[in-house]
Amino acid sequence: MTFASMLPFYVLFYVPMLTFGIADPEAFQNDEMPPMAALLTLLCMPIFLLGVMVCSLCLNAAFLRICWLKDLNRPVDGYFFYFKKEYLIKALLLSLIIFGLSILGFLACGLGMFYLVVHLSLFPVFFAFNKELSAMDITKASFALGNKNWGVIFGALLLTGIIGQLGVLLCFVGVFFTAMISRVPVYFVYKEAVGFPPQL
Repeated sequence: MTFASMLPFYVLFYVPMLTFGIADPEAFQNDEMPPMAALLTLLCMPIFLLGVMVCSLCLNAAFLRICWLKDLNRPVDGYFFYFKKEYLIKALLLSLIIFGLSILGFLACGLGMFYLVVHLSLFPVFFAFNKELSAMDITKASFALGNKNWGVIFGALLLTGIIGQLGVLLCFVGVFFTAMISRVPVYFVYKEAVGFPPQL
């Protein structure tokens, strides 16, 4: 579903190159992208990345909500629960924050991402279960919980991440069944540390 939701952004990303290729079939024969096509592609890149991040965040939050509904033996309301205007604006703001933090993490020789991966993994669970929190409040709450339990969360994410990739052994098809296990630890961390509201 994440891949399917990203397809329109892939199309958007390649539109400048396709347009120049159709308008001038010889434009790419020199193994170099025309300057104007390169510029348009560069301008589309942030839109592409933000679109992918928003879709991923909303689908991840919906998965965590489904876990919660299953815990309560309540009917599941689907993966598109957070694709509503009231949530999408906050998801966009959170994606911008994630994007900025990721750049800072990579600027610190990549080592910053080892620290940030725990906090960024908590964004979807706070987003899913705290409608009243702003994007900045979600960021602060994620860092507060992440700093308090960094080692445990990192270990759980690492272990379940490895287990989640075992589906590759089944001709790669198994990944469809094992990949989401890496999303489960934050659900239980939040459940034990914060707790869920009776209604959402």
